[in-house]
Amino acid sequence: MNKDTPVEVAENLNKKLDWNTAQMSQLVQAFISLESATEAQAFLRDLMTEGEIQEFSKRLEAARLLSEDMQYNYIIEKTGLSSTTVARISKWLKGSLGGYRLILNRLSSLSRKSSGQILNKNLHHSNTTKLGKGLLLKRI
Repeated sequence: MNKDTPVEVAENLNKKLDWNTAQMSQLVQAFISLESATEAQAFLRDLMTEGEIQEFSKRLEAARLLSEDMQYNYIIEKTGLSSTTVARISKWLKGSLGGYRLILNRLSSLSRKSSGQILNKNLHHSNTTKLGKGLLLKRI
């Protein structure tokens, strides 16, 4: 993995895209302003075609699978992406910008948090006995 400095990361980010234009700033701010999954779905559907949305969701899934060390052939079969696209995603996943890694970490945290909430709800709404100090004994 590249260990670029924050300045180098910013320079790499700006090599091909000018993030400082009014249009690019507006796009970034639009994503930041979304407050729910419903809002995100509505915005994405208005912004992109159905095919583009599906393509981006496949790319995110490929990044997730790559982060779990899945083989390229499996990822290609599961997502329908080309080997070139999977290789590009792998390069970006390992790259210095860290966008995929950031999102995958956040999604993983959300998943663990929601799993814990579901587990806690099940424990509190099932046949349990409180043992003290936050411990519960679940009767089966």
